[in-house]
Amino acid sequence: MSGLFLLDYQIFMYLIKHLINQINYYYFYHSRHIYQFILSQIVMNRNKISIGTIIIMQLIFIGCGKNDSESPDNMDYRQEMRDFVIGLGTYAKSFDSGFLIIPQNGQELFTNNGEAGPNSVPQTAYLQALDATGRESMLYGYHNDDEETPDIDKQHLLDLCFICEGYNIKVLATDYCSTHSKMDNSYQLHEQYGFISFAANERELNNIPDYPAIPHNVNGDDISDISQAKNFLYLINSEKFATKQDFINAVSATDYDAVIMDLYHNEEIYTHSEIDQLKTKQNGGKRLLICYMSIGEAEDYRYYWQESWETDKPAWLGAENPDWEGNYKVKYWETGWQDIIFNNDNSYLKKILDAGFRGVYLDIVDAFEYFEKD
Repeated sequence: MSGLFLLDYQIFMYLIKHLINQINYYYFYHSRHIYQFILSQIVMNRNKISIGTIIIMQLIFIGCGKNDSESPDNMDYRQEMRDFVIGLGTYAKSFDSGFLIIPQNGQELFTNNGEAGPNSVPQTAYLQALDATGRESMLYGYHNDDEETPDIDKQHLLDLCFICEGYNIKVLATDYCSTHSKMDNSYQLHEQYGFISFAANERELNNIPDYPAIPHNVNGDDISDISQAKNFLYLINSEKFATKQDFINAVSATDYDAVIMDLYHNEEIYTHSEIDQLKTKQNGGKRLLICYMSIGEAEDYRYYWQESWETDKPAWLGAENPDWEGNYKVKYWETGWQDIIFNNDNSYLKKILDAGFRGVYLDIVDAFEYFEKD
């Protein structure tokens, strides 16, 4: 009974804490999201949870719903993104407990104030939901490709990424540089920091670099977890490959420990058997296949896009990103968008799980910055 009571108490306190945090929202604006997350925990622990907890939750949440097409002025956009990532991670791990959750950028979500100073409070629930974190342009490419990142920005990003060590979160660093000496420096420094890295010589991430000739820290090990990886390939744009098989053949001829790729070649989805072909390095060792998915913007070339949105867009769909044609801002906290991403059999994340990937690489996690400035 004591273990059962402890579980009930922890869930109840989590519930109360977040409801208090939301009390300034209009009628507990995003209590529905908290409910969905806690309910998923109950489903995963259905053999241990008591009916009392479920009854308490239902009583608290009845009548607290609200049309979430509005954006309250005091919305905590950072917490909304944390909740989003936690929720989709919980969903994925209900199918595969070893499935990797790897958000790219947005390391400001690690703490209450987006800094790594003495007055910063780590956001433990969020950090514990991650298996790794991706960081672009920490050393090169922050403002321009093949240019060193300014010291003040570099130190800010490094300090946040160093928080990961205490939570067993692996850092995957991608620098954008093409000068060989800078690529060498990128690999060497990230190794000193304890990170694994990829020096991309094309911002479009559409090629396998011919330098270095073999991956940094190449090995023949079988890689079963991201913590074991010593290098990775970031190749999400397959435009230079005529067919899926051309892409498969090219990647199969490499010895990268992990590969971040897209679920689709053009508009054709990779099958489970095709993904299986990519899980073996050229030297015979096993590697991880991780799938890219944008959760902070909608893309008009994805399977979920509807032509009617051009004239009658859903409430959660925002303006086009002026820097990336075909990418649109989204109110990522809204049910309409989140249902596209996860929580059902037709969702993007379920397609990734069904294809046989070992993890998901979440992009535009820093979308909160857009809404904070708006």
